[in-house]
Amino acid sequence: MAEVQQLRVQEAVDSTVKSVERENIQKMQGLMFQCSATCCEDNQASMQQVHQCIEHCHVPLAQAQALVTSELEKFQDRLARCTMHCNDKTKDSIDAGNKELQVKRQLDSCVTKCMDDHMHLIPRR
Repeated sequence: MAEVQQLRVQEAVDSTVKSVERENIQKMQGLMFQCSATCCEDNQASMQQVHQCIEHCHVPLAQAQALVTSELEKFQDRLARCTMHCNDKTKDSIDAGNKELQVKRQLDSCVTKCMDDHMHLIPRR
């Protein structure tokens, strides 16, 4: 059961990332290359100036990619903390002498709730 929920979350994250790449990152890449090409067309600029200009063109894309990476890491961390909480609850149940099947159901239920709760954090595209 939990595996199905994990797959559903992974597919939603993948879909969102692909959408962001298609709708935002690719456009930013195009602008970056156009900007870089313009830098290279300046016949009066030194190689160092051209290089600095090109580096300046790359900044917005690098910032956007870093933001996407950071948000994905935060999401994964939150999901991992929720799952660890489920594992701790399961361990406590085992220590209390609960039956294996009951404990497994409890773990599945807890992890499923984690996945469901975190699905709401993924933007719909």
